[in-house]
Amino acid sequence: MIKNISKNKFNLYFITSIFSLIFAVVGFSYNAWRLEVSEENNTKRTAAFEVLSNLAELEQVIFSAHYDKDENAGNPRKGWVKVGLIVDLSILIDTNVAEEAELLKVRWTDNWLTINESTSDIGVLTKQIDQVRNVLKKELSDLK
Repeated sequence: MIKNISKNKFNLYFITSIFSLIFAVVGFSYNAWRLEVSEENNTKRTAAFEVLSNLAELEQVIFSAHYDKDENAGNPRKGWVKVGLIVDLSILIDTNVAEEAELLKVRWTDNWLTINESTSDIGVLTKQIDQVRNVLKKELSDLK
């Protein structure tokens, strides 16, 4: 009888320890996965806010050059720096954002010389800036 009780207790302890081990491994795996996803989302958010800020600054450069005829604030070299930074950071966010940023770079390359005079070129650039913004906002809203 005592032997039977000992054996039952041993089986209960054994089953409990196996269950505890499985539960610990599953819990640790989930926490590690969640931490990785959170870190990736944090990186995307930080890069996205920087891109949004640089998009606004690029728009300011364009408007200063075209409407204010301000050679300092509307200097195209400042625009090149902003476009380059936008393209570099967009890679950290998503391929859709990176593609739109590359298209912005193409549009900037085609139109930067005439931003002082051509209203249609300003329209092309601001439309592409808005497109990058829209894709970026969608990616931010899709984060887990």
